Amino acid sequence: MANFVLQELPEEMSEGKKLVFPKMQTYSLHDYETVIKHMRTYAGSISDGLIRAVFDALVSTMQSWMPLGHSIKIDGLGVFSLSLGFDTSTPSEKDISQKQDGEGPKTKYRHVCIKGINFKPDAELLKEMNKVASFDRVSTDVVVPRKCKYSREERLEKAKAIICAYGYMTLTDYALATEQSRSAASNDLKRLVADADSGITTRGSHSHKVWVAIK
Repeated sequence: MANFVLQELPEEMSEGKKLVFPKMQTYSLHDYETVIKHMRTYAGSISDGLIRAVFDALVSTMQSWMPLGHSIKIDGLGVFSLSLGFDTSTPSEKDISQKQDGEGPKTKYRHVCIKGINFKPDAELLKEMNKVASFDRVSTDVVVPRKCKYSREERLEKAKAIICAYGYMTLTDYALATEQSRSAASNDLKRLVADADSGITTRGSHSHKVWVAIK
């Protein structure tokens, strides 16, 4: 039996309404070796090497075909498709245009890159899982997300002040300044960067990602 808690959706995601959803409590992550071990138990005489070869072939197929505009469907499992976005670590067409001829930009958009992979599970997979699944609520209280005490304008000013003082801002800098968790601060910064009027953009990626002023 698995456990769940009832959690309230943040206001910015629920349009100000009080919406509650069940969130499963996850206690462990089965790594590659554990998955292979379980698959060998179910598959009987199939070797670890053969299971790895199948996984490698699937990954290779996804790497080769999905960037060309193809989705991958595996019966009984689901459909994999790519999610695209603008690459904020590269100069925008606006920046390039201004450097080349000093004229105004035709578009403000940046280069497009792969941001993630969408997965839509097979309906039969969900049906079979629900036959054996059972869930127990571990708490009678609804988990309410902590609301940031600073307004959007105040958070933006704090971000600009950090960037002005040091030339750039890290995620940790912003989280501490606005008294938010790193995940909440990251989502907050995504919304600020998406707003062209915020005056803030990003440089770098992953652990080297920083936020700077738009020049």
